[in-house]
Amino acid sequence: MDKVSWGVISTAKIGTEKVIPAMQKGKYCQINAIASMDYNKAKNSADKLGIAKAYGSYEELLKDDKIDAIYIPLPNHLHVEWSIRSLKAGKHVLCEKPLGMNYKETGTLQKTAMEYPKQKVMEAFMYRHHPQIQKTRELIDSGTIGDLKNIHTMFSYYNVDPQNIRNMANIGGGGLMDIGCYCISISRFLFGSEPKRACAVMDFDPKMKIDRFVSAVLEFKDGAANISCSTQQRFHQFAEIMGTKGRIRIDFPFTPAPEVPAKIIIQTDSNTEEISFDICDQYTIQGDLFSRAILEDTEVPTPLEDGIANMKVIDAIKESSRANSWIDLDKL
Repeated sequence: MDKVSWGVISTAKIGTEKVIPAMQKGKYCQINAIASMDYNKAKNSADKLGIAKAYGSYEELLKDDKIDAIYIPLPNHLHVEWSIRSLKAGKHVLCEKPLGMNYKETGTLQKTAMEYPKQKVMEAFMYRHHPQIQKTRELIDSGTIGDLKNIHTMFSYYNVDPQNIRNMANIGGGGLMDIGCYCISISRFLFGSEPKRACAVMDFDPKMKIDRFVSAVLEFKDGAANISCSTQQRFHQFAEIMGTKGRIRIDFPFTPAPEVPAKIIIQTDSNTEEISFDICDQYTIQGDLFSRAILEDTEVPTPLEDGIANMKVIDAIKESSRANSWIDLDKL
């Protein structure tokens, strides 16, 4: 077998417009089926994307023994349930971020995953696999900017549509779950460790009840991360990485355009350098890396435990806002 046979649960926009077309360009991915609770939606998406099979229920797709792996771009409240169902059906799982609704819930997924050790499970944080992020981590680890002390990230967009799932509080909507999770993830990844405690403020939309602005500080052993996210501000994102001897700036750390070269800027006391990267699609890279782990029976690039740890920080930020105080993560 030289390609993994993929099925997709849901016709969500992120899947049909971003992830599936990118994975179809991959060397090790073959998208063979898509499912929706509405068969016509599944059939329309299948026809548009050139996918062979369309199913009118998620259960039907999971019964297809020709499908090896499942990609799940469902709303947040369904992530754990259908990841578990997919594992029990004998499928590998690539689940959109965040893994679940809270840290405790993702623990049930971890427990199930341990019962099915032959299946791979990974959270779909595609930005991690982009060469600009991998290079940034390499530069930090090599001491190019000295000792890492601070990471400042921002991610925002403007969306006030009450019918958009990102604005539905009861199914896991809100800025922190949708985009703040990226700021948390990149901070943990670049520090190479887990934060000790968190302090945050959150502002909520009075009608939709979702968090529309979040600002938080994460304290690590040797430094801190300052993160901000908003669903009701102009679209913007950046990452500023500060060390004792220099800094690195990434203008589009999370969603760099796949049709233009990405770049990072490294500034030290003696030099300023700009590094450009070949045009690539991080969704294609993610799909191929996960598929290769299946084909070669190796570890996935981002272990399940990483996604669960990210969920723990999300919970700490929420609790800090409620309690109006610092929250120690080891007490959660």
